[in-house]
Amino acid sequence: MAKLVKKSPVPLYLAAAVWAVWAVFAPMYAWWHFVLAAVCSAAAWLLGRKLFPDRVQIVPDEQPPVREPVDPLLQERQRALSELRRLNDNIQDETISAQISHMEEVTGKIFDLVAQDRSKLSQIRRFLNYYLPTTLKLLNAYDRMDQARVEGANIDGTMGKIGAMLDQICAAFDRQLDALFAHEALDISTDITVLEQMLAQEGLGGVQLGQDE
Repeated sequence: MAKLVKKSPVPLYLAAAVWAVWAVFAPMYAWWHFVLAAVCSAAAWLLGRKLFPDRVQIVPDEQPPVREPVDPLLQERQRALSELRRLNDNIQDETISAQISHMEEVTGKIFDLVAQDRSKLSQIRRFLNYYLPTTLKLLNAYDRMDQARVEGANIDGTMGKIGAMLDQICAAFDRQLDALFAHEALDISTDITVLEQMLAQEGLGGVQLGQDE
């Protein structure tokens, strides 16, 4: 808390008024006239200070703005998708561009699913810690070599290997996304089995769910 002192202007007005009244109604041709006027002005100022004391106002300290906690998962999502988008813009090869677009879409879905259910985070640890960063590393290497605009055994060979690897990487990303639905798929399969059994017990079975007539 801080204290803000606000002084009243009334004492100054009273002191000035004494001089104005004295100049009109009292003599001011001797030095002691000025001394007496000054004494009266000071007395008026002191009286004003007593009648109109300073006001003290308590001002609360400014509170620093509250920062929302940063979610590491959403932060990593934004970083990875931004990097994939940047690489896609840089790399002109249509086939590789389409593969990067696919990886960007699947990666976004993976992060979104885990953000909705944090219990799935353990399922994507290897994806987060190895598959995704390694993929970005390979694509960055491809981008740098592509920008070099020079043909050579090392450059061409490395770019060819990376290009050939991207189909497997896309498939791995797809499998990672599919794996996140494994528990849900099991639950649904169990529900279907139980429902079929209950319908059969009640004589309402007929054609089993999930089978063609």
